[in-house]
Amino acid sequence: MNTESQPKTISVNLDASGLKVAIVASRFNQFLVEKLVEGALDALVRHGAKKNEQSIIWVPGAWEIPVVTQRIARQRQFNAIVCVGALIKGSTHHFDFVANEACKGIGQIALETGVPITMGILTTDSLTQAIERSGTTMGNQGYHAAMAAIEVSNIFRQID
Repeated sequence: MNTESQPKTISVNLDASGLKVAIVASRFNQFLVEKLVEGALDALVRHGAKKNEQSIIWVPGAWEIPVVTQRIARQRQFNAIVCVGALIKGSTHHFDFVANEACKGIGQIALETGVPITMGILTTDSLTQAIERSGTTMGNQGYHAAMAAIEVSNIFRQID
């Protein structure tokens, strides 16, 4: 087959060697978020990152994640940022406002700075759903967010 006619393919690379990742974590619902942080660190280390080169930044709640993430991203000290938190819907609209603004803020910062920023904030209807997504039957969304951070960081490395 003639390789000159083949397109260059940039694909999955899950090697986290040399990556420095900031994990921005909400203390609100900390008993769940700790599991998400553990999952994110596990993904990074399993794929070659050094645990002592990663940083965990605890913030009061999901509302504060975007502003802290923005400050971190602008400093360009990390290859990627993983945002984790746990929002559980209650009987008021507070959940909707916080969830929407946190997610929108994270997306805006990623586009503004060009830093890979992943969203591992749980937005669930119940505590049971949150528990399932923080390391039991539905996996660990912190782990998945870190895997996405590894992959996008490596895509950027290949593009650059």
